[in-house]
Amino acid sequence: MISANTTAVDLKRFQWLALIAGAVGALLLVIGFFMNHDQFFRSYLFAYAFWIGIPLGSLVLLMLQHLTGGGWGMVIRRPLEAATRTLPLMLLLFVPIVLGMHALYPWTHADEVAELATLGKTKYLNIPFFIGRTIFCFAIWMLLAFVLNRWSREQDRTGDKRLAKKMTILSGPGMVLFVFTVTIVAVDWVMSLDPHWMSTMFGLLFVAAWGVSALAFVIAMMAVLSRHAPLNQIVGQRHFHDLGKLMLALVMLWTYFAFSQYLIIWSGNLPEEITYYLPRTRGAWGVIVVAVALLHFAFPFLTLLSRSVKQDAGKLVIVAVLILFMRLVDFFWMVMPNFTGDRLFNQPMDIISNIGAAVGIGGFWLAAYFWQLGKMPLVAINDPRYESVLEQAHSHSSH
Repeated sequence: MISANTTAVDLKRFQWLALIAGAVGALLLVIGFFMNHDQFFRSYLFAYAFWIGIPLGSLVLLMLQHLTGGGWGMVIRRPLEAATRTLPLMLLLFVPIVLGMHALYPWTHADEVAELATLGKTKYLNIPFFIGRTIFCFAIWMLLAFVLNRWSREQDRTGDKRLAKKMTILSGPGMVLFVFTVTIVAVDWVMSLDPHWMSTMFGLLFVAAWGVSALAFVIAMMAVLSRHAPLNQIVGQRHFHDLGKLMLALVMLWTYFAFSQYLIIWSGNLPEEITYYLPRTRGAWGVIVVAVALLHFAFPFLTLLSRSVKQDAGKLVIVAVLILFMRLVDFFWMVMPNFTGDRLFNQPMDIISNIGAAVGIGGFWLAAYFWQLGKMPLVAINDPRYESVLEQAHSHSSH
């Protein structure tokens, strides 16, 4: 008999390590703030845009697994749910972006407001409406996460089979709301850094990017958790193979959106659109474009075609961690050229704020994640699909 309530993984140790990393990152951020307070907010925004992608991507993957079923979703359900429960922390961590809006967004400046007014954009790009939209989007995400987690907890307690159907019914419209709200924040948080530029692909690009981030993270987590009880008795090669196939699909989807956006703008060759890509394809930024193309698409694509790689947790986690790192690099590439132009940094010491933001926000988020992960059993033993997943694991291990 498998006990879902016990885990051999020392989550407290991971939690403390994450907290220490968060404290070190926060210290670097404070130093960066006193050196260049504008750079502090820029670094914070890029790191925040990366880290919020994991809980949000986890939310959409959670809804996807409720809609599709299958063993792959069953084994990662609890790690996904734990990530969605960190959204209140991410709302709190958004406060510095609100405080630093004047340093980040040109449309908060009086001269820019006058220019945008002639284009009719000030009705949308203004501080109260920006904050209101962000609160609205967080409310939608947190409500979806709260209801799905509550029903999941109730399913654990009662074993009511109707709850699985309720989660499936909610997940359909939930995914539509997710795409809508992510499009809003992608435009607000990142696209409006240049209020004159626009792209109709930007929201979908973020949906795919955050989905990739979450799946890469959860694969890395499963590689650790599946070595210990209770998941070591449930998770097998078949599950990693399925996760690898989904990773391949999401990497291709992200690449399709990213290349489509570039192709549309390149073929149009309009002055107001090409301003986005001109600085981002020159000098060191051009090197980063090549690195992202090779390490975020070409290498994962070719590697994940291999069945043996997808079935080997050790090899799959290397690909996942590489993709996760390239997602961080990609967000750096999206945000920073708005402030530095052709250069990576305005000043060499700006790197302190960049590292501090990435490590600080990441450390505190991971600490919250490990705390939430320990709050519920790692296996949903009362899920109607549990027995079939267990049979798959046992039949696979007997071959």
